[in-house]
Amino acid sequence: MADTQTVETEPDKKQRSVRVVLLALMITMMLAMLDNMIVGTAMPTIVGELGGLEHLSWVVTAYTLATAAATPLWGKLGDMYGRKGVFMTSIVLFLIGSALSGMAQDMGQLIGFRAVQGLGAGGLMVGVMAIIGDLIPPRERGKYQGMMAGVMALAMIGGPLVGGTITDNWGWRWSFYINLPLGVVALGLISVVLHLPAKRAQARIDYLGAALLTVGITSIVLVTTWGGTEYAWTSARIMELIGIGVAALVGFVFWQTKAAEPVLPLHIFRSRNFTLMSIIGFVTGFVMFGATLFLPLYQQSVQGASATNSGLLLLPMLGAMLVTSMVAGRVTTNSGRYYVFPVLGSVLMVIGLYLLSTMDTGTSRLTSGIFMAVVGLGMGCLMQITMLVAQNSVEMKDMGVASSSTTLFRTLGSSFGVAIMGALFNHRVQDTMAERGGSLGSKVTEQSAQLDAKSLEKLPDAVREAYQYAVSAGTHSAFLLGSIVAVVALVAAVFVKEVPLKGAGPQKSADDAAPAPLVEV
Repeated sequence: MADTQTVETEPDKKQRSVRVVLLALMITMMLAMLDNMIVGTAMPTIVGELGGLEHLSWVVTAYTLATAAATPLWGKLGDMYGRKGVFMTSIVLFLIGSALSGMAQDMGQLIGFRAVQGLGAGGLMVGVMAIIGDLIPPRERGKYQGMMAGVMALAMIGGPLVGGTITDNWGWRWSFYINLPLGVVALGLISVVLHLPAKRAQARIDYLGAALLTVGITSIVLVTTWGGTEYAWTSARIMELIGIGVAALVGFVFWQTKAAEPVLPLHIFRSRNFTLMSIIGFVTGFVMFGATLFLPLYQQSVQGASATNSGLLLLPMLGAMLVTSMVAGRVTTNSGRYYVFPVLGSVLMVIGLYLLSTMDTGTSRLTSGIFMAVVGLGMGCLMQITMLVAQNSVEMKDMGVASSSTTLFRTLGSSFGVAIMGALFNHRVQDTMAERGGSLGSKVTEQSAQLDAKSLEKLPDAVREAYQYAVSAGTHSAFLLGSIVAVVALVAAVFVKEVPLKGAGPQKSADDAAPAPLVEV
């Protein structure tokens, strides 16, 4: 009788264990998503204390570069040496970088410590998604990844508010220190509850491939970060970076066909669905981060909204994204069908971005909120479905590289989106100001096309009105480009083949059967 009772309670114990692990994963994802949001709000205070205004952009760039370069390496290391240990190592490295950043005494130290933090951050998102891929059969995975998308949306809404509150009440150093207690909780839960089989790969790490990929990614991110701002797009420095990046990536692709244990096995791209999801993920990153950059700017400059609550300005878009992600995950779990979501999401994204491109100086907050909600509905259909389908398209042994590759393409998409949409926006604003604002209009935007609220209030009425018109013209160009790029995602989505999710059918073959959750109490 006792044995029967134990058997009956075992599923419940496993379910509780899975929920505890998911809590730890959600905390970890929150760390990854919140960091840049919180630090961005604290940057004026940091510069005021440490100085080094001329190096300000490197505080973000160093983190972004390290994250992008490290992302594919963490995924491959998890596949080779076991997910749990590699994931916990990335958390520890992230926390070390956070602690050191909080103790920085000058801008140079802060930039270096942010790079350490970024190296750890590259493994956080990848680890979360790959562990979900290990624990949860694809049929069930949709609802859990929908929850992760919800965490992402909440972080983007709450990040600036949390950052402002921490900086005002505790000081900017706590923008980094706040990661420590959350990270320790996540580490403790993962250490105790998560039990995945240990691995030990016989092949050596592909150091040459890792180096070539790092050089290639670094060059791409620097081109998109510096192009049109630090250096002209046609400058020798940008051309050199493009040449280095192309040469490194060509060499990387060639070497991956020779390496015994490639960092990014090219055979995963033979799957049509995986390749299509990579394209859709790139476009989603391009659109999402471009939108989150220019929408608050439009609402502050044209609609007179307060910069203090900048996170709340995006609530219609992020709220819609949150709801749709949860619904898409539930529907996918209950039905095992997912083809409709990439197609519907891409259609809504194209329509929503086109509607945003029609905004002008007379557009009400209600109208712009509705337009943002349409974009959010589209992104909610795409955010986690792309990861789910990508993971379902590869074997279990490649789960890490599939997760890291999907994350990397989204990261690169965001870099290109911010750079290209930003360059188009700035060019349009400066041209419009020169045309409508006269010599004073050209002068106020020659340093930067983006003015804060205080600077805007000091301008003469005619110049301020010209600037508001220029911003609406700039957002028109940026979002029109976004809608055109989103058509690429729609074309890719149409060609997705709905392969049954592993674990979805009532009868599973030995090859398709997903492993039972490897979690113990």
